[in-house]
Amino acid sequence: MSQTLFTSPLVGREDELARLHDVLERARSGEARAVLIAGDAGVGKTRTLDEVAGRAAAAGTTVLTGHCVDLGDVGLPYLPFTEILGALAADERFAAVLAAHPAADRLLGGGADGGPDGGDAATRSRLRLFEGVTALLTELADISPLLLVLEDLHWADQSSRDLLRFLLSRGVLQRPSGGAPGHRLAVLASYRTDDLHRRHPLRPLLAELVRLPAVERLELRPLPDADVARLVRLLGDRPLPDTTVHRIVERAEGNAFYAEELVAAADAPAGGVPSGLADVLLIRFEQLSETAQQVLRTAAVAGRRVGHELLREAVGLPEEELETALREAVGRQLLVSGDDDAYSFRHALAREAVYADLLPGERARLHGAFARLLSGPKSRADSAAERAHHYRESHDLPEALAASLAAADHAQRVGAPAEELRHVETALDLWSAVDAAARPAGSDVVTLTLRASAAAAHAGELHRAVSLTRSALAGLGQDADLELAARVRYTLAGNLLNVDNLSAAFAHSSEALELIPAEPPSTTWMWAAATHVMAARQVGEYETALRVARRALRVADQLGVVDARADLLISLTSLEGGNRSTPQGRERLLEARELARRAGNAPVEMRALFNLAIGSFESGDLEECRHWASEGLDRARRSGLLSSPYPREMRYLRLLVQYTLGHWDECVRAAADEAGAVPATGGHAAGPGLYVALARGDFGAVDRAMLLLEGPFDWMGTLVAGIVLTDAAASRGDAEEAVRWTRSTVEVLSDDAGVLPAATVRLAALALSAVADRVVELRGAGDEAAADRWTDTATELLGQARRAAGHGEDGVPQGPEGQAWLARAEAEWARIAGAGPDPAAWQRAVAGFAHGDVYERARCRFRLAEALLAAGRREEAAAEADIVRREADRLGATLLRERLDGLARRGRLTGAREGAAVLTAREQDVLRLLALGRSNRQIGEELFISAKTASVHVSNILAKLDAASRTEAVAVAYRQGLVAPEPTAPS
Repeated sequence: MSQTLFTSPLVGREDELARLHDVLERARSGEARAVLIAGDAGVGKTRTLDEVAGRAAAAGTTVLTGHCVDLGDVGLPYLPFTEILGALAADERFAAVLAAHPAADRLLGGGADGGPDGGDAATRSRLRLFEGVTALLTELADISPLLLVLEDLHWADQSSRDLLRFLLSRGVLQRPSGGAPGHRLAVLASYRTDDLHRRHPLRPLLAELVRLPAVERLELRPLPDADVARLVRLLGDRPLPDTTVHRIVERAEGNAFYAEELVAAADAPAGGVPSGLADVLLIRFEQLSETAQQVLRTAAVAGRRVGHELLREAVGLPEEELETALREAVGRQLLVSGDDDAYSFRHALAREAVYADLLPGERARLHGAFARLLSGPKSRADSAAERAHHYRESHDLPEALAASLAAADHAQRVGAPAEELRHVETALDLWSAVDAAARPAGSDVVTLTLRASAAAAHAGELHRAVSLTRSALAGLGQDADLELAARVRYTLAGNLLNVDNLSAAFAHSSEALELIPAEPPSTTWMWAAATHVMAARQVGEYETALRVARRALRVADQLGVVDARADLLISLTSLEGGNRSTPQGRERLLEARELARRAGNAPVEMRALFNLAIGSFESGDLEECRHWASEGLDRARRSGLLSSPYPREMRYLRLLVQYTLGHWDECVRAAADEAGAVPATGGHAAGPGLYVALARGDFGAVDRAMLLLEGPFDWMGTLVAGIVLTDAAASRGDAEEAVRWTRSTVEVLSDDAGVLPAATVRLAALALSAVADRVVELRGAGDEAAADRWTDTATELLGQARRAAGHGEDGVPQGPEGQAWLARAEAEWARIAGAGPDPAAWQRAVAGFAHGDVYERARCRFRLAEALLAAGRREEAAAEADIVRREADRLGATLLRERLDGLARRGRLTGAREGAAVLTAREQDVLRLLALGRSNRQIGEELFISAKTASVHVSNILAKLDAASRTEAVAVAYRQGLVAPEPTAPS
């Protein structure tokens, strides 16, 4: 695989090179690793990567490099990976490996074509594609050590970001089971930090990846002045005056590329060296001959990289003149040549500067030339996005429209819904500017907008889907076809239900039903009715929902539409009694699931599977819930719908089951795996992991929960944030904050009819815990007036908990989980209303959580131990405390363990103090650095954690060692042999 050749020396990156060399050595020994290399444009990322790649290749490592390209608002799906596979395909050594993996052929433009409007190719699972690429890379790594280099991730298309997420979170970095050696593979990926604005799509991916154990981040900071000066002196053909070196160092500001360009322009006759990089690049560019300048202008329009043949045809020069001009540009290091008969700008900034200097007419003319060349007889389907870009920039709008639709079709075929959405939206932008006679036949703006809405929903952009369907509604004329008008309205209603805009969904589904007569029976009326049933049920119009559902079910049977029958059976499960948590409800859901499966309707089948899963959870059968959720997600993968609403709910459910059963490490790993398969979707992916983090003392979970409240309203994100923020406030003893978050969350999540969300009972119980602590504190201080005011707040919270637990889903009492939280709320209330904690109330709460929530059961046992101690039942209290200690240590629940140790000290529960000095592996690391006198910030830097998290670990260590200070904790640790004294060097 070819590497870019640099003649400039690499200066001042010794530490970074040593760190990357260590990563490669570990990868060669079977410990797969990845490094995300960050830095400003021109700071030296590409040069550093080239040096590392050169050393790796010299050591026998196979090096594969892929580049991301900036095409403005046009995306090329999987571009860096297609470049890598293209290089592999050109190398005969890898022919056998490629032949064994059809995924490579698919990304290279081969494989079956399902057509733009559906078919086999359109419904292929992206997961299969991702797994195929993973298998290919791991097999290559088995043949020889492999280094994968991805440059300029800030320009990556979403599909490439998704594939990278998959590769790093659950693909190439995973160690095989059974103790077998891992993959001999390393991934180095670079991106510009100065391009990452607050809402840049790469930011959330980076935040996910850096939390993976095998992924680290390396930032290339500006070079110190001394290193820049050394670089400048090494670059010059002759010694430069000190004043010139000083000026270059001053203006380069630590940027190696700035320094190189300033040195190259030092002989320019202009009065002084320009301060801006673009000026520097243009000065150097203007030193070329006119012919070479013409070639570079043309190449800049093509992009960062251009093939020799395409460039020759676009520039229109004889071969000999072209080669002379290219040799000049390469000699000036503005272009670099590769082994694949292509040329690249030495740096993206060079191309940007040349492109910006083009005259508007010149730019449009050259874009037009490239568009026509790419549309020639040899045009490929995967070049449609490039054609669309060039046609649009050349102002040939009819061709740009046609190419955008072709690019959308290609994105659909290769399973890139985000890119399909982008291209369809581009087509919509162009639509009104193109004469009607020049528009593609068979399309209109309403149906095109509905297609964009479907792509948005498939990509998980639910609010965008709503916006697009609203646009389709606005585009309907007075004489619009009634069936199309109804379809737009019930599609909008369904999208609104997905974002919990219930009253608007009901209004639009009502309009859709009114537009189409029920007689004679029609499929349009039937599906409008099915949507209306769901909307009516969500706003509490149960009689309307039941009446319409029964009538629509008769129509479905009359027309023989079995998937519509399945959808209506699911709705009727909750409307006719025998809800989803009962045996009768499950029997009906199983029938609906089978009907949808036979009809091949994946969305309806997944709706049935979701209801089977959530019904099992509500009935307390957690293993059955996990079974149905896993089956539903498998169906979603096979149909390419992992980002759609029901799979998102099932991902959350499966993670919640793992959290509830106390499989916390498995829960955290599974959350990372799910985030690798599809983009993380708010609270659905983050929720259970945040619960674990908070319980383990990571108050950074609070900041991550706050992020869920940014952007458009997300029901699950709001719920998860409310739970985390309420629980965190209660853990800190901040009753005001706990109550505030409970109230605001319940208010936002209550439906249009004022029905409280089921989670109200959990939120109220958490807030009551903090309120009860405050009341006990105030009464101990003799402030009865303040205690009475907080008692009024507690009364309000208890009332909400009772209402929510008694009127859960579909108006029936909640199942075991809700009743357990109510028992906890009642026990907290007893602390407020009675003379003290009530052991019997806490025993009922412990028994309530026997259905499986091990952490909440342990927390209730802690309160039970507290109540027993207050009642003078010390032996029983010590026994309960010992159970809590073992469970807290198994889970790593540091907050609970800290509170237990405090109770044990106050109550002198010696049994519960056994093992108090048992530290986790992370706490042992912190203790070792604590013994060396490190501050919290220094501990965080050495262990790659935040100073806040380090502080939490230090607090936990002090509690476990029963120490009042850091110094005392170190002394106790030495006495107990938890740390060894540092060896003394011989004199």
